[in-house]
Amino acid sequence: MSNKRILNCLATGCILLLVTACSVPTTSVRTENKKVPASFNNSQDSTNTAKIRWRDFFTDPNLVALIDTALKNNQELNITLQEIEISRNEIRVRKGDYMPFVGLRGAAGVEKSGRYTLQGATEANTQIKPDKEMPDPLPDYLVEAFATWELDIWHKLRNAKKAAVNRYLSSVEGRNFMVTNLIAEIANSYYELLALDNQLAIVRQNIEIQNNALEIVRLQKQSARVTELAVRRFEAQVLNTRSIQYGIQQRIVETENRINFLLGRYPQPIQRDFQAFNNLIPSTIYSGVPSQLLANRPDIKQAELALMAAKLDVKSAKANFYPSLRISAAIGFDAFNPSYLIKTPQSLLYSLAGDLIVPLVNRNAIKATYINANARQLQAVYNYERTILNAYVEVANQVSKISNLEKSYDLKEKEVQALTQSITISNNLFSSARADYMEVLLTQRDAQESKFELVETKMQQMNAMVNIYRALGGGWN
Repeated sequence: MSNKRILNCLATGCILLLVTACSVPTTSVRTENKKVPASFNNSQDSTNTAKIRWRDFFTDPNLVALIDTALKNNQELNITLQEIEISRNEIRVRKGDYMPFVGLRGAAGVEKSGRYTLQGATEANTQIKPDKEMPDPLPDYLVEAFATWELDIWHKLRNAKKAAVNRYLSSVEGRNFMVTNLIAEIANSYYELLALDNQLAIVRQNIEIQNNALEIVRLQKQSARVTELAVRRFEAQVLNTRSIQYGIQQRIVETENRINFLLGRYPQPIQRDFQAFNNLIPSTIYSGVPSQLLANRPDIKQAELALMAAKLDVKSAKANFYPSLRISAAIGFDAFNPSYLIKTPQSLLYSLAGDLIVPLVNRNAIKATYINANARQLQAVYNYERTILNAYVEVANQVSKISNLEKSYDLKEKEVQALTQSITISNNLFSSARADYMEVLLTQRDAQESKFELVETKMQQMNAMVNIYRALGGGWN
C-alpha cells in the first residue's frame, strides 16, 4: 500500500472519528410561556402601587424604624448577602477558565544515574570541555515562565461565565425578594401587635363593666330579687373574661419577640401607639396590569435569570462533545550549574505545543452531563411559569380580599354600635326586673365578640394592604 493511500485512510478515519465525537444526543426543548391575563379586574389602568418606595408607603414612624433596623441586622438577610458575594466570585473563577494561565517556575535537584544504563554510560563519555567530565551526581537548576491556554472555540467556557453572571444577578433578585418578604412580615406583625393591644383594652373595659354588673346582682340577691345562680353566672363571666386577658397578653409577648427576632435582637419592648390603630385607614391600592409583574416582582426576575443560566449551561455542556484545542508554551533557563543559567543560548530552553482532544471512549459521562443540564433547563422553565402564575394568583386574591374586607368592616362597625347600645338597654331592663340575667350575660358576650371581630377585621385590612403591596412587587426598591 502506498504512502498516499495510507495518509488518505488516516485522514478518512480522523474525519469519521470527529463526526462520531461531535454527534449530540437529541433532547426535548420547551420554550417558556410568558403570557398573563390582560387585567386583574377588567381595568387597564397602568398606575401601580409597587412603584412606591416602602418609606413612603408606610407612614408610621415606629414601623419605619423597625424596618430600618431589620434591614441592617436581620441574620438571614446578611447570610444572603454573603451568598451574593460567593456568586460574584464565581464569575471571576469562570472568567479565569478561558483566559491564558501564565506562571513562573523555579526548580533545583540532583540526579545520579546507574553506570550501566544508557543515560549513565552516555554521561560518562560526555565532556563539558576538554579534560573536564560531566559532574556525577548531576545537579539541575531551572527557571522558566510557562503558559497554558484552552482556545474557547465553541464558547464552552464563555457560556459558563455568562451562566455564572446570570446566577449572580439571580441571587441579587433573591435578596430583593427576601427584603420584600421581610418588610411585609414585620409590617403584618406590627399591625397584629396593635390589634392585640386594642383587644386587651376591650377585655379590660369589659372586666370593669362585668364587675359593676356583678355588684348589682349581689345587691339584688340580698334583696331576694335574684337567686345565687345569677350571682354565680356573673362571677363565671368575669373569670372567663379575665382568662381571655392573660391569653392576649401571652400573644402580645410572642408577637413582640417575633418582631425582635426579625430585627436580629433579643426580646425587648416594641415602641408603638396602640391608640392610633382605630384611626388607621388602608392605603388606596393601584394594582396596574398583570404584565407589570414581570418587571416588578423580584422572584419572577430571579426565576428568569436562573432560566437564562440554565440555557447557557446546556450550551456549555453541548460543547463538551466537540474537539478542544489547548496550547502550552514555556521559555526559561536550565543548567547543572547556577552560574551557567545566564549563558545563552546554551542554557536557553523553550517549547510550544498544541493538543487537539476529541472525546471518544468516555462519552457516557459527557452525555449524562448534557442530559442533566437539559433537564435542569426544563425545571427552570416550569419554575419560571409557576412563579408567574403564583404572582398573578396572589395579587388577584388580595384585590378581592381588600374589596370584601371593606364591606365586612362597615357591617361589623354597625354591629358593634348596635350591641354596645344593647348592653345599656339590657342592664336597665334587668335593674327594673323586665329582663332575665341571661339576656344581660349574652348581650355582654356578644358585644365583646363583635368588638374583637371588628379589631380583627381592621387588622386583616391592614394585612391585605401589606400583602398586595408585596404581591405587586413593592418593598425592595
